[in-house]
Amino acid sequence: QVHLMESVGGVVQPGKSLTLSCAATRPIYSANTMGWYLQAPGKERELVADHTTIPNSGYTTNYVDSVKCRFTISRDNAKNTVYLQMNDLKPEDTAVYYCKLKSRVVEVWGQGTLVTVSS
Repeated sequence: QVHLMESVGGVVQPGKSLTLSCAATRPIYSANTMGWYLQAPGKERELVADHTTIPNSGYTTNYVDSVKCRFTISRDNAKNTVYLQMNDLKPEDTAVYYCKLKSRVVEVWGQGTLVTVSS
């Protein structure tokens, strides 16, 4: 059984940066996607960005339009960890951020971490 351990979010001023991390408790050797989703109050959970690794072939990344040029997703496979670097944060980025791991045989969510962008 694999679990995801997310870093703590927090309160950030508009225009500032924050990096979230999400570590899987064991390596996944098959092709898999680790991604970040957000859920704002009263809204559905939606994709922010994801990172798909295909062993021996490389990786691809995908971003929702609203975060392109501000957020960067990256991954350290040696640490089984995916990162979301968030720059130029805006109040509308306030949400609970969830990490997700999906492969052919597993789909698991992190517990969620609250990010509040406020002055």
